[in-house]
Amino acid sequence: MSKVLRFEIQVPNPEEAIEFYTNSFGWKFEKMPGPQEYWFIITGESDRPGIDGGLMKSPDGATRTTNSIEVPSIDEYIKRIIENGGQVVVPKTAIPNMGYFAYCLDNQGLLFGVSEANTEA
Repeated sequence: MSKVLRFEIQVPNPEEAIEFYTNSFGWKFEKMPGPQEYWFIITGESDRPGIDGGLMKSPDGATRTTNSIEVPSIDEYIKRIIENGGQVVVPKTAIPNMGYFAYCLDNQGLLFGVSEANTEA
């Protein structure tokens, strides 16, 4: 069984969102290295229930929240998603030294992400 790993916020202006969520909820943001602007969101102490998240600039200017589901093999799960009526909208993409991700739609059009940890990516 695969668990929701994190939520992801996509907005047109990440800096404004960082200020909003920091001031409103006390969340902490850590910028990740790499070609894409992406921040990890720490929503609370690790000994408390809940999940952390990510923040990125929306590629199409829309605002949305998605959930990312951790899977042991992104290739295997993409096959399952397609077999069950879903579709891939952003193909498997490497995050160097971290793993892979893809964005998919379920069989009713809901956007979600799948993520595989793999330091050889």
